[in-house]
Amino acid sequence: MLPSLLRTLKFDRLYFHLVLAALPLAVTAPSNAQSPVEGGTLTYALSQEPTALVSFLDTKTDNRNVSGKITEGLLRYDAKFNPQPLLATAWQVSADGLKYTFKLRPGVKFHDGTNFTAEDVRYSVLAQKKQGPRGRITLANVERVDTPDPLTAVIVLSKPAPFLLKALSSAELPVVPAHRYGDGAPLSSPNSNAPVGTGPFLFEQWVRGSHVVLRKNPNYWRKGYPHLDRVILKFMRDPAAISTAVETGEVDAAQGVGLADLERLAANPKLRTDDTYDGFLNNASFLEFNVENPILANVKVRHAIAQAIDRNFIRNAIYYQRTELVNSPVPRVLSDYYDDSTFQYPFDVAAANRLLDEAGYPKPATGQRFALRLSYIPGAEFKRTTDYLRSALGRVGIKVEVVDGDLPTFLKRVYTTRDFDININGLGRLFDPTVGVQRIYWGDGVRNPLVWINGSHYVNAQVDELFRQAAVEVDPGRRASHFKQIQQIVGRDLPVLPLVTVPFVQVYSVRVHNLNNSIDLMAGDLSDAWIEPRK
Repeated sequence: MLPSLLRTLKFDRLYFHLVLAALPLAVTAPSNAQSPVEGGTLTYALSQEPTALVSFLDTKTDNRNVSGKITEGLLRYDAKFNPQPLLATAWQVSADGLKYTFKLRPGVKFHDGTNFTAEDVRYSVLAQKKQGPRGRITLANVERVDTPDPLTAVIVLSKPAPFLLKALSSAELPVVPAHRYGDGAPLSSPNSNAPVGTGPFLFEQWVRGSHVVLRKNPNYWRKGYPHLDRVILKFMRDPAAISTAVETGEVDAAQGVGLADLERLAANPKLRTDDTYDGFLNNASFLEFNVENPILANVKVRHAIAQAIDRNFIRNAIYYQRTELVNSPVPRVLSDYYDDSTFQYPFDVAAANRLLDEAGYPKPATGQRFALRLSYIPGAEFKRTTDYLRSALGRVGIKVEVVDGDLPTFLKRVYTTRDFDININGLGRLFDPTVGVQRIYWGDGVRNPLVWINGSHYVNAQVDELFRQAAVEVDPGRRASHFKQIQQIVGRDLPVLPLVTVPFVQVYSVRVHNLNNSIDLMAGDLSDAWIEPRK
């Protein structure tokens, strides 16, 4: 159980109460009567290779999964999103919500032997504010970071940011060693591909296209941890191959197994399956319309495409009923903010045909009204969704050309060259609409392009203003009203069609224990994980 003192953290009408305590880390994984076994190697299969090994300026899921084991944040969170000490041992929020004071853990060293200090916090926060796809939103109100002494960092805001205390995890806002970056461009730093951090594991090797090797940090500040000697993260894109690898024992744990294989894997007494929902990322699949395309600029066309798609088919046939329909960009779990009143586009081919006719695209004798290029983020279920969409849209006279490629190709196509018309994307809606949902519609993403921000290039001044107001609003009722108005507008405009949640399923050997120790699931640090020797 979480220590009672930590539960004193509350949002009391307008402000956070003073909080804090240097408390021992609490493990969120199920308790196990067995004593941990020291040593051993955990081999974990991942479905995608990261583009960088620290999620400093690119928080895509694949980067997070590696980064959180090497590089730490100020806080981590249990399964109920209660903050827990990590690099910060205590924190206090001023009564006006404009000053966050963090007492830092003493005696912590980076893997290269240099001391961790408040200067590293300062650099990390300000660099994320300037260049981070989510940091530019999360940290938009950061005015400066004061460092009154080496173990105190004070984040000073120009306006309140009521979501900030939930955005400081290792994977979301890692604290990197400032000396490894210097005055150069952060994205060109060698720390991206050979990271130095303060975490329980040290980077050893990255064999491109194959695997990453991490080894135990013998000087980790959390004495007695980690238990594992090594972690090998293998990259395997084929879901069937991943299923086979975990089934045969080639790997000890895996993410990205074929959903069609889950029933068989769950019946295997040597394996465990875990479909715990990722409450940090709240991942979902979206269909993004490039509204700069003259055809898709017509809202009736977007509405027609929405009604030509059977999202229940996607849920049942592509995701094997291990997902839920998404009827709003805001996660349903954020019930105070949720409003799906205008996202009402039931599957209706006749209605879709009628709307396309009304939009000025009657079906000719050839049967083809117009053609669209469909891109998709790499992933087995995303690829199968494109196959379905090509068929579904063909039934209403829309020819679909699928354009594919690896992740760098996808990112360039969507966010730089804009060489697509409709796009299937996987996006984290996160723990607060300002952090996760705003970027989907944010007009600044058109003026200042960054990956993962506003792939549709939708611009609505009223929506931008409502997001700006919500980002600094400390009254819960008014903040909820802003978010509901936003959903009502974008539900009618429909620059982005929500599809289904993206499940996070792990399958692992019964020899593996305490795999997850934070709300981040696989993006946690594996410091509590241990593995029984093979018999």
